[in-house]
Amino acid sequence: MSTNLYQPASAVRKELQNPSLSRLKFRRQRWLTVHLWLGLTLGLLLSIYGITGSILVFYPEIDEWLHPNMLVVQAPAQASYRPLAEIFAAGKQAMPANAKHNFATYPRNEYAAFKLRFAVADASGAVERWEVGVDPYTAKVTGKQLQGRSDEWLPYTFIDLMFELHYALLLPNDISTVVVGVSGALLIISTLTGLIVWWPLTGHWRNALTFKAKAGKVRFNYDLHKTSGFYTALVMLPVLFSGIYMVLPHNVVPVLELFSPVTYRYWFQSTPPAPNAPVIGMDEAVAIALRQYPDGHPHWIYGAPNPAQTYTVCQDGVDAPGSILQRRCTVIDRYTGKILDLDDPSLPTATAGEIFTHWQWPLHSGQAFGMTGRILVFITGLACPVLFVTGVIRWLQKRRGGRRAAK
Repeated sequence: MSTNLYQPASAVRKELQNPSLSRLKFRRQRWLTVHLWLGLTLGLLLSIYGITGSILVFYPEIDEWLHPNMLVVQAPAQASYRPLAEIFAAGKQAMPANAKHNFATYPRNEYAAFKLRFAVADASGAVERWEVGVDPYTAKVTGKQLQGRSDEWLPYTFIDLMFELHYALLLPNDISTVVVGVSGALLIISTLTGLIVWWPLTGHWRNALTFKAKAGKVRFNYDLHKTSGFYTALVMLPVLFSGIYMVLPHNVVPVLELFSPVTYRYWFQSTPPAPNAPVIGMDEAVAIALRQYPDGHPHWIYGAPNPAQTYTVCQDGVDAPGSILQRRCTVIDRYTGKILDLDDPSLPTATAGEIFTHWQWPLHSGQAFGMTGRILVFITGLACPVLFVTGVIRWLQKRRGGRRAAK
């Protein structure tokens, strides 16, 4: 957003007659400078976050469209799913013996396959990431694909490339978390300063909220920038903050705890009752979660391939009185099957901080408000490169205008 240089003569006279308005204009010019340089330096990153984010809003549908033979199945009439243990065993048999099953995605509808993710270490020590599709009605493998290797920076599949760009900019993890987190915080400042600059001090709200009819290219570019920024700000701010929370939870959670206690489910660990203690399977973890939330539809199932890890089963469609969100995640000890944590905002023990953190992923993905929310996040992501390009054009226009005025 940029300051309104298209004021009517009456507004200019009002400004000259009102010293306080002049002071506000002067302060806003300072915010404009901050907004300008944040936009110029971070606009490319904002564009990357926005474009990849818009794609990832619909990544299940896109992934199935790109890999129909592996991820789309025929739903037999009056057929039911095979037992989970059988489905997971089929995926395991399609991989080498040393493969670790670390994640599973439950079919999103009757035409989708199970997506099972495995990590496989090769002789060189590099870890390969594989995805295996399994037909839920027959427990037969529909295909598998290599998604990437730990010793290579570029993922092998389109969706994984979008995820790596969106969350890590294809940078090493120790660098990407800082770059993405800090840039997200600065982009929040950029958005807020843009709103300050946009605010019509002279009360001409119509000019601030609409395009000027029959305007030239310069004014159209200006109007496109300010309206795109204003109408997407309400979605942009929570999406940016939730992005920071997801890449820097160890930094964000302590700040939230200054205001309210927060339980972060990824910090729980499994404790073996004895050396070499047996572990429960992922299918048993899902059964435990379903006993807790019988009406929930399993979605993401986090495996526990390493000794201290926990199972986490996230379910959708859990309807609780007074709760807008219908997503619940159950954290389970891999040895005893004990429930260690419930990420459930409807619980009477849920704190304000826990409810706040529970909202972050649904807000970031748009899932919080169904298809309407997904579309809003999709549009906001597409607005990011528009804001960057129109902002650069506006800056160049003003530079050229300043040079001509100096001659």
